[in-house]
Amino acid sequence: MPEHWLIWTVVFLAVLFDYINGFHDTANAIATSVSTRAISPSRAILMAAGLNFLGAMVSTGVAKTIGGDLVMDPAQVSLEVIIAALIGSIIWNVLTWYYRIPSSSSHSLIGGVIGAVSVSVGPAALSGEGIGKIILSLVMSPVVALVTGYFVMIGILWVVRNYSPVSLNRQFRRMQIASASLMAFSHGSNDAQKAMGIIALALLSGGYIETMEIPVWVKLACATSMALGTSAGGWRIISTMGTKIFKLEAINGFAADLNSSVVIFTATLLHLPVSTTHVVSGSIMGIGSAKRVRAVHWDVARSMLVAWVVTIPLSAGLSALIFFIIDFIVKL
Repeated sequence: MPEHWLIWTVVFLAVLFDYINGFHDTANAIATSVSTRAISPSRAILMAAGLNFLGAMVSTGVAKTIGGDLVMDPAQVSLEVIIAALIGSIIWNVLTWYYRIPSSSSHSLIGGVIGAVSVSVGPAALSGEGIGKIILSLVMSPVVALVTGYFVMIGILWVVRNYSPVSLNRQFRRMQIASASLMAFSHGSNDAQKAMGIIALALLSGGYIETMEIPVWVKLACATSMALGTSAGGWRIISTMGTKIFKLEAINGFAADLNSSVVIFTATLLHLPVSTTHVVSGSIMGIGSAKRVRAVHWDVARSMLVAWVVTIPLSAGLSALIFFIIDFIVKL
């Protein structure tokens, strides 16, 4: 296959990844506000789509981390390797969406790159320091969200301790629209950049760009794709995120969105990729624990934790297998 067709295949798959990421992760931005009926599902999705797009355009720091810190030398990574990584990640995302498991698109993408590179040019081509930094960010962000979510909820409850529950519920439903908007914007600012980084890595390895700078057309393509995917909705996972971890009220939903957006946007400013799914889940668990530890459905949280742990190795295995298939076809 001519190399320019390989490049366009990478671009297509990366844009498809962002589209799937959009409907897979719609729950991150709107599950809390929809579950508390602060906003209708249709309006919530349109709002999330628009703000995801805007968020995706504000920075490229995370994209440069993904594109520049996963491998030692981009020239060693063939376009076939990147295609295998993207296909493996996409398959995992579709499977977890189908079975209503809020797994991480970020984990699947990182796992896909690790698996495809490892079997093509060997593990030595991977940047241990860069991958370590990325995985540490992915692992620590939900823990930070859980802890900060607990204290944010405690702080809010102390501030409003003298107000009536009926008045609080009405006021926080209105405030949830603002917090959900902030959450959608921060989601776009971090998640859409991961596919940008993969496209930039492909362009750099193919000699189409000279430095790890993200072309404007790549930013627009990924931001638009994620916004369109978000507008398609992700109802299967919304039910898990919004109701099955902890029964949310308006005050809890506001706290969860506010806490999640601060954690995610802080990571974006530090050029660190995080799993927005994990951050939101961690926030909900922390906020639920502030009310009562037993109020959190820890059995659901446990099953989600299993999905989080296995995503990187399983998506790595999938991408490795797909690379062997692609390599076999190319050599025919």
